[in-house]
Amino acid sequence: MRLKLLLFLLPLYAVLIALAAQFRTTNATLFIVCEVVLLASLGLAWQLYRGFTRPMQLIAAGTAALQAQDFSLKFQPVGEPGLDQLVAVYNQMLDALRHERVSQHEQSVLLERLIHASPAGILILDFEQRIASANAAAARALGQPAAALAGQPVAALPAPWGPVLAALAVGQPQPVRLPGGQTYRAAAAHFLDRGFQRRFIVLEELTQEIRAQEKQTYEQLIRLVAHEVNNSIGAVNSLLGSFRYYTPQLAAADQADFAQALDVSIGRNTQLADFVAGYARLVRLPPPAPHPLDLHQLLRNLSQLLSAQSAAQGVAWHWQLTHEGPLEIVADSQQLTQALLNVAKNALEAIGPGGGNVWVTTTAQPPTLCLANDGAPLTPEVSQRLFTPFFSTKAGGQGIGLTLVRDILLAHGFAFQLATGSNGRTEFRVRLH
Repeated sequence: MRLKLLLFLLPLYAVLIALAAQFRTTNATLFIVCEVVLLASLGLAWQLYRGFTRPMQLIAAGTAALQAQDFSLKFQPVGEPGLDQLVAVYNQMLDALRHERVSQHEQSVLLERLIHASPAGILILDFEQRIASANAAAARALGQPAAALAGQPVAALPAPWGPVLAALAVGQPQPVRLPGGQTYRAAAAHFLDRGFQRRFIVLEELTQEIRAQEKQTYEQLIRLVAHEVNNSIGAVNSLLGSFRYYTPQLAAADQADFAQALDVSIGRNTQLADFVAGYARLVRLPPPAPHPLDLHQLLRNLSQLLSAQSAAQGVAWHWQLTHEGPLEIVADSQQLTQALLNVAKNALEAIGPGGGNVWVTTTAQPPTLCLANDGAPLTPEVSQRLFTPFFSTKAGGQGIGLTLVRDILLAHGFAFQLATGSNGRTEFRVRLH
């Protein structure tokens, strides 16, 4: 537009100057007047040109600043009402944009920090139901680094996460039980991104809350039952023992039956007392007294303890230790031995009398133990309920063995998992640190 204006003015003034030059020889006074008028016209044209181009320059500079997202560029008034009004509107617009941008940036930073620091796991999905980002709590819950989760479809996550999260409906939270005994509540919600709906999933761990409720529920019941049963059994066994005094007074043919009946009754009462004592030990588990111990030596002692049962079943033990020397950890040796003994016995029971294998694997950094067997695999339904109090897959099982294992390991702060892998082996894996 500036070029067009110049192309319009230059030929016009060239014609005017040529016409004025004709009066130079014929009428000097008219020539001087024409020159004065032309000079005044040129001055006015120059002012008009500047007045025309200055708004265009302001608009061009403002447009360039907006394209560069530089909201700090502001213009000063120039003393012309029209331009000053344009400058004021532009500066006001930049102030509003800068304030909005700073506010959005601060809110975005605050939201990112809240998501990162949240104790609940948060998965933000893209429009194709892939994981766009995950915070640290979600990475811990899913057992994968946050960087590895990015880009994965929700349905492709390992079970039980994948099937549950893929079918998760908004406003309908679902529980998720992991093979390690942890329980989560998964809930989905929507947010708007560029006018379209995107989903995010919140994973809230309920393990401690559920375990506290479980313990509060069965602790009082077990204590009450143990107290009443032990008191009754002690008195009954005392009476039955006293009845032995009358054995010689019976006929010779009846003495053996009488003594056998007493022995059976006392033995059954003792078994009942031991049965109740098993539950009582569960609720009276003392806090661990950690001290340095050699994990490898503890495992060798455990295998010797079970060597007779293993030989009778035809079970072979395979050792894959990180090194032959000691592997020192810090734990309560008695409680850890009890927990691993329960796990090893479960492995032998899963293998059964037909024979099989047990693999013992350790790593040093971090200290990790894996007890694996090739017995009957665990179904996903059983895996989710293994560490539930009083749940057992064995006929006549009490359902306290793995609960005791869970409580001991959690009291030590050891993470663990029991599940059947893709190779068909059922593995109990625990991080001993």
